[in-house]
Amino acid sequence: MTGRENDRATVERHQGDAGSAFTPPLGVPLPPLPDSEGSAFQPPSRGSGATTGTHPLPSRAGRPDAGQANGTHGSGSTTGTHPRPGDSGSTTGTYPFTPPDGIPVVRLPGDAPWQDRMRAMLRMPVAERPALEPVPRPESGAAAVPRVLDLTLRIGELLLAGGEGAEDVEASMFGVARAYGLDRVEPGVTFTLLSISHQPSLVEDPVTASRTVRRRGSDYTRLAAVYRLIDDITAHEATLEDAYRRLAEIRRNRHPYPGWLLTGAAGFLAGSGAVLVGGGPLVFVAAALGAILGDRLAWLCAGRGLPEFYQFVAAATPAAVMGILLNLLGSHVPGSGHVQASAVITGGLYALLPGRALVAAVQDGLTGFYITASARLLEVMYLIVGIVFGVTLVLYAGVSLHVTLNPDEALGAYDKPPVQLVAAMGLTLAFAVLLQCDRAVLPVVTLNGGIAWVVYALLHYQVGMSPIAATAIAAGLVGLFGHMLARYQHASALPYVTAAIGPLLPGSATYFGLLAFTQGRQDVGVASLAKAVALALAVAVGVNLGGELIRMMIRLPADRPRRRAAKRTRGF
Repeated sequence: MTGRENDRATVERHQGDAGSAFTPPLGVPLPPLPDSEGSAFQPPSRGSGATTGTHPLPSRAGRPDAGQANGTHGSGSTTGTHPRPGDSGSTTGTYPFTPPDGIPVVRLPGDAPWQDRMRAMLRMPVAERPALEPVPRPESGAAAVPRVLDLTLRIGELLLAGGEGAEDVEASMFGVARAYGLDRVEPGVTFTLLSISHQPSLVEDPVTASRTVRRRGSDYTRLAAVYRLIDDITAHEATLEDAYRRLAEIRRNRHPYPGWLLTGAAGFLAGSGAVLVGGGPLVFVAAALGAILGDRLAWLCAGRGLPEFYQFVAAATPAAVMGILLNLLGSHVPGSGHVQASAVITGGLYALLPGRALVAAVQDGLTGFYITASARLLEVMYLIVGIVFGVTLVLYAGVSLHVTLNPDEALGAYDKPPVQLVAAMGLTLAFAVLLQCDRAVLPVVTLNGGIAWVVYALLHYQVGMSPIAATAIAAGLVGLFGHMLARYQHASALPYVTAAIGPLLPGSATYFGLLAFTQGRQDVGVASLAKAVALALAVAVGVNLGGELIRMMIRLPADRPRRRAAKRTRGF
């Protein structure tokens, strides 16, 4: 043997003594392998010869013993390499690859509404979403895929234009597509653009479609009809043709309330808001008249094609003018004064503040849709700037006319709980009519708004809690009750929530901030407007938190009929 061969043999002997870096030292017991139940790569152990699908588990009975295969003795030896999964004397280990019989199907709770199930799947990683079980349909074919995607986009367009949050729109689109047999779908929602992509398999090209949302409105009756359609689709009770026909009927349906009633509701909302902050009968009439004039001016601007910013400027001006006139004519009109004039302007702001858009913006931000949330917040900012612009112009004109509007007098105590409760419920009812809620929803929404105001008044005036904390708690109860009713009705929560937060909107804080700016007290104005922003955020966060608590803690009653729920959960 040459010297080179001796050196090679010595190196090999030392390598064998040292062992592999992945092999435990001799005499050290192996740690127990983790339980593989529930792993994404290991089917649940069901005994010998069990199956998880159509293929049996691979048999390892004929495989040589792990110890013999690696030069060790006995299946229970603690030396050598780790036992393989399924070998004798070892626990079931995890697979480093997807097993040939597939990943076990994850099933979601069957008694949950389709909104919760679709939302739960959207929050899952794509690789962990449960697969569909095939549902036989006469139109299930390659030619139906573009039509299903088109129907899904049209439904999502109505929801997004109606003010639904981005996550709820995605969940609805996801549920419709899966109900018609499209498994690998990815919906996408931004403020003005909807898209959906379907890839039949990993080796096929995806099919992508998109749709732009150009017009927005607030018709919660139409929104409820869309949710009923989605409920039937996810229950497999509406074919593709039926869904198209019903969707066309929903788009053709007229608004439930005539135009004169909507204008009157705007006036009633402003009058109720004025009474809520301390006004009397005369102030109610003045605030209602200002809001009616502002609504007609806004409709005139809309008919001329002016942007929404100028519509809000025009709508905010008459209420401020009515407050200035009431202050100037205080010596001639009995019952007027500083408090009354401020109440008129504050009531007009209640009718204009974009609470619906603010709640949707904060909800999108809390659920991770930051682009859509940023766009909604920018929209809210533009609308509020329009309101500020219209009111501030009138207030500057009033200051130049030596009109004395003292915010200290306007903030005087007003403690008439029965009157305030009636005003809060009237404000909520008028707000619900403006949002065109279904007539059957109006009593429930009005009661929810009254409860919100009672909770706020008790916490703030009786307990002495901070107005921001009291507002957040009251808004949380609004979200709690609203989402609970929506779960029982399998409907959108917006009709039950949006109008009920009306009494909690920061109308007075906004007005007093603007008044301080017009009087040259910038520090007071900044503090008041910051308080208004904090109150608005407290309203939005409280509503969202109430909805999340409902989803986490409350389940549907056990005695609820299960027929529709059982059909709706097929394949999930």
